[in-house]
Amino acid sequence: MSKDERYSELLDKQIEQYRKETRCLEFKSNYQDAEKLGQYISALSNGACLDGEDFGYLYFGIEDGILDVKGTTFDPSDTCAKGNQALELWLRLQVNPRISFKIEEFQYHSGKRVVRIQIPAAKQEPTTFNWKAYIRVDSHVTSLERYTDWMRTIYNSEFDWSAQAIENATMDDLDHDAIMKAREGYKQRYPQFAEESDKWSDETFLDKACLTIDGMITRTTILLVGKQEKAHKLNHIAQIVWKCYQDGEIFGDIYGTPFILSTTNLLGRIRNYRFKIYPPDSLIPAEVWKYDTRSILEGMHNSIAHQDYTRNERIIVTETKDKLTFQNGGNFFVGEYEDYIEGNKTPSRYRNPALVKAMVNIKMIDTQGYGIHGLFARQKERFLPMPDYEGTTDSQVVLNMPGVVIDEKYSLLLLSNSDITLTEAYLLDQLQKGHTINDNAIEHLRRKHLVEGRKPNVYPSKPVALQTGEKIEYSQHKGLEEITCKQMLIEALKEHGTLTRKEIDKLLWNALSDQLNENQKKVKIRNLLWKWQKKGYLSNTRNGSDSIWTLLDEIRRDLDEI
Repeated sequence: MSKDERYSELLDKQIEQYRKETRCLEFKSNYQDAEKLGQYISALSNGACLDGEDFGYLYFGIEDGILDVKGTTFDPSDTCAKGNQALELWLRLQVNPRISFKIEEFQYHSGKRVVRIQIPAAKQEPTTFNWKAYIRVDSHVTSLERYTDWMRTIYNSEFDWSAQAIENATMDDLDHDAIMKAREGYKQRYPQFAEESDKWSDETFLDKACLTIDGMITRTTILLVGKQEKAHKLNHIAQIVWKCYQDGEIFGDIYGTPFILSTTNLLGRIRNYRFKIYPPDSLIPAEVWKYDTRSILEGMHNSIAHQDYTRNERIIVTETKDKLTFQNGGNFFVGEYEDYIEGNKTPSRYRNPALVKAMVNIKMIDTQGYGIHGLFARQKERFLPMPDYEGTTDSQVVLNMPGVVIDEKYSLLLLSNSDITLTEAYLLDQLQKGHTINDNAIEHLRRKHLVEGRKPNVYPSKPVALQTGEKIEYSQHKGLEEITCKQMLIEALKEHGTLTRKEIDKLLWNALSDQLNENQKKVKIRNLLWKWQKKGYLSNTRNGSDSIWTLLDEIRRDLDEI
């Protein structure tokens, strides 16, 4: 079914069901102005929350009153708001909190062009336009602040998309193999009920596992154990897209419900193999898998559990030569991912409580905040770079799982030093990726003799370099000692008599740390020359624009006598 057909059918259903405008449904013949449109978005979002709907809808091209589809000339992409700013961008800046409303156009059955705006329901706070909340009362849009009871209802709302019952759904909509897989997970989670649960009917088991609620089939039920052909009852796209970039080719597949089976099927498509890391001074390699199987499933299952389903987006798994990426709609619901690395923090709430509870019961995820901790710990155990969430925004979460060695020194360090904690491994990983860490973190690594240097030029310490066989690299990072630089300069002055500052720079340049940039090296040499001049080793004169350096006569005589 095409988008035009789906949207036309939904419009027909809404007109037939309501036969008039409501708090979450508005019809307009044509576009008026940006201010009015912003007020309608606020009002319909708040109305949808009060009416218990996922979305509010605003249609352009429908005559109010008689609800006749006439079509519209309104073109959102070619319409500007105040200050000649694009309409949609202007609206997104004025509407708070940032809700993911969608402006789309479609051809109605009759061929008439219709524009619709799908507006997510407000959650836990009213949706405002220009910091003012609106609501539709009768046929008018007015300030929500006049209706304190409605304001209180919105603030107290805790809408759980995943817990909503699906009308007309039956046991015939569920996949038998998926239910059997869920039973296996339940017995692993609760071994004390393993024998007893074998005697339960499917209906009893689904309720016990919270896959259904009081016998009602919910969105959670269909997502996890529903037949693929019944996914349309979710009114959600409910798909996991796998994309693979391999040897210059791009290919992939789409996986639908039941997700409890789809993730296992997708796992079998991901290219996984062993590779070797050779410790220094050893012919026996450490052999590790490119990806940890449990971590792959953890990444997919977390995306399912924490997806913001009101955004109606797919989950995307991308496989490249170097890493796996998991992407889902929404954001971190409670805290930031760094809070969960050590496994000491437990989330206080979840975006999809019913879905999370069911997934915990059938052993798809952990609910104590250990999921992220496990991802990081397993990467450390395999001597590979840490996962990261680069690319995450307010509207999507992106988990990157490296499958290759980025900096061999880091992997060899983990391999040769089992005393490094998970936090230290994470901080060292940040350094190998060229990221900045705070002063307290640097001091902690310095106290453990893991790094040397000054911020931002921090590098592995001498003991680390010795362990990882990177002695030359360490010397390049640290640079030659001051006394060696002084000896190089004295020998050159003995031989040539005088040197310009430009010649001294050339002489000492490669002796300085490769962690210093060009300007820092020039400052370092300047400071050394001033220091040696002050101690009575050197004298300095000017010859036009050149700075000329020589050894003092008494220093030269002493050296000649040696």
